[in-house]
Amino acid sequence: MKKHLLLFTLLVFSISLFAKDLKKGGTITYTSYNQGTLVEGSKTTLEYSKNQAQITESNEMQKIVPGYPSSTVYIDFANKQVISHSTLKDAKKIYSASDLKYAQFEFLNETEKILGYECKKAKISINSNTIEVWYTDQLSIKGSCMAGLMVENAVILKYLRNGSSEQRATQIDFFKQDKNIIPADLGTKLEGKEYRTAVSQSFLININVFDNEKICWDKMPENPSLESGQTLHFGGGTLILKKVKLPKDAYKYSIFAELIQRSNGDAYDRTGSVFVIPTDKQKSFLDALQKGMDAVPMFTAKDGTKFAGAISDENYSPVVELMRFFTSFGVSHFNDRLAIPGIEWRDSSVFKENVSYLTPLLTEEAIIGVYIGNYDKGGHKISLNLRYYPNGETEKPKTWIYPLFCTTNILEMGGQGYASIFGTDSLTVTLNVPEDVKNPVLYYLSTGHGGWGGGDEFNPKENSFLLNGNKFFAYTPWRDDCATYREYNPVSGNFWNGLSSSDFSRSGWCPGTITNPVRIPLSDLKAGKNVIQVAIPQGKPEGSSISYWNISGVIVGER
Repeated sequence: MKKHLLLFTLLVFSISLFAKDLKKGGTITYTSYNQGTLVEGSKTTLEYSKNQAQITESNEMQKIVPGYPSSTVYIDFANKQVISHSTLKDAKKIYSASDLKYAQFEFLNETEKILGYECKKAKISINSNTIEVWYTDQLSIKGSCMAGLMVENAVILKYLRNGSSEQRATQIDFFKQDKNIIPADLGTKLEGKEYRTAVSQSFLININVFDNEKICWDKMPENPSLESGQTLHFGGGTLILKKVKLPKDAYKYSIFAELIQRSNGDAYDRTGSVFVIPTDKQKSFLDALQKGMDAVPMFTAKDGTKFAGAISDENYSPVVELMRFFTSFGVSHFNDRLAIPGIEWRDSSVFKENVSYLTPLLTEEAIIGVYIGNYDKGGHKISLNLRYYPNGETEKPKTWIYPLFCTTNILEMGGQGYASIFGTDSLTVTLNVPEDVKNPVLYYLSTGHGGWGGGDEFNPKENSFLLNGNKFFAYTPWRDDCATYREYNPVSGNFWNGLSSSDFSRSGWCPGTITNPVRIPLSDLKAGKNVIQVAIPQGKPEGSSISYWNISGVIVGER
């Protein structure tokens, strides 16, 4: 009897001691799986002690992206708060606090043993995702691998989203003594929105190229020097230019061009272009800007029509368009001119496009410009940013880029004519391709203009492509969705049938939009000499009105 009593006392003492250890808290390590396969390098930890918890995710981006923030989430159960905390690249600490809320789970009768603990199952639907969790109250640890998914007075040991994405507890380490989880100094407190913006922009590189610059026809003074760091004006003020410093390791980022445009007095839809001037050859478009159009190569069509600076040769590269955009009919400046029930005029046109395929041209340093064709003294105001978002790349790709042609007359007000050459001829470019180029692709932009109702702007025209004399591709640039953008066009002309001018379908563009490049594989492009031709059945002149085509193309390949 005494022996049994002694064993019982020891058992009670052991259980008591074990429970006491549990009350010290501990660390749970979660491992991630996708479709049952281990996700390498992914780990989440939950630390708990003294009614506080910390959730930390391992992040490979911290190893490969300079300045990637160190972030964690703290849970203060006593004060019912969730605290998001980050240390930014400049060692600045910021945090945001919100109320602790428990998810409204559906509790089920199913159970599963995880690491020796009996766990119950619960389910919830969030944003069309089915979330299943397994939780236990047998531990004195509280919390979860995700701050937004917790069961009160329990800990979640397994999380499953849509039956495929899983986080599962794979290790538990108990503390031998209590520890403080939430640091006394959390840094600067921000509201939720400001906190999220500060974190996301801490590793984003933003290059502000132009800030609220005026593009107009106002005989702006022209300064041919790029070294001043100031915005330069050409074409009477319709073209602005600047040399800018860019990231040296641009391949580690996805690059987006973002342009904000407002009318400053011009009421019409105008052709606009964001472009970069390559300077890798003996001559560039800078020569045209500084010395006149005669300083760059001239393309002469069969009928004698000449067009300067449009095509590449051994000694010259044309401009490369990052973005072809079209101003709307008077957005912002004319918003008070007309009220239409059900339509609220936009404050500005915002154009944002992924230009990562041109990364080698947007590395270290570049000469970047913006053109808007107009004859208005007020013209337009624009802001241009290049945004570099980390993409996780660690190895620099070997890329071959060859600017082929650009007939967008960005120096229209400086003597560069309209590209009406297709009436009698195709556009022909000869190029030499290195031996080691693989998977070349032509990125092609095309928009038709002019001629009023009978011209190419309002009539579909097929664009045909020939490589070394053989037709290999054809398509018709056309858009039927222009009416979608009515709210950007406050002074677009309105007609008797209820339509507005901005509603009309057009050859590859709409007022207030950008035109996306078409991606054309060049599988038959060979090493050595090649001839590429573009043919368009351009309409004939109608009195003083002509049709013309703004096309541009650049070849991108692997080496």
